[in-house]
Amino acid sequence: MKFLIINGPNINMLGLREPVIYGKQSYSALVELIKRTAEDEGIEVELFQSNHEGAIVDKIQEAYSVFDGIVINPAAYTHTSVAILDALKAVSIPAVEVHISDVSKRDDFRQISYAGKACIKTYMGLGFDGYVEAIRYLKGYLSHAAGERSFDLK
Repeated sequence: MKFLIINGPNINMLGLREPVIYGKQSYSALVELIKRTAEDEGIEVELFQSNHEGAIVDKIQEAYSVFDGIVINPAAYTHTSVAILDALKAVSIPAVEVHISDVSKRDDFRQISYAGKACIKTYMGLGFDGYVEAIRYLKGYLSHAAGERSFDLK
């Protein structure tokens, strides 16, 4: 199994950016956690972070026929990018959305997720652990789809 992990704008500033909301751990700590989780789960991962919407769209399009699943934290583009939504829909790769903070308890403008409309599940407010949960869920979802074992799709 091969997953693409996409992080949007300002995720590279973790640890510096609003630590009360996003925590004090750095982006490199997140990368290490994702790599360790993937290794433990027997999943090959590629990580990608960009502050540019078009680069994220390009990466999603390039994922077609290369990756089995996508874990995406579109960050601020969550609430604005129909382009990312359309790219996720175009490639039809199962995707799980992650948000470090609980966006449902934040600003009114953060209450819509365009990318989430193309995702099979969303994790929010779990900090870095949301990525761990997303990777494990996606692995189970894909294993179930392949008929490998039973899986609770809730």
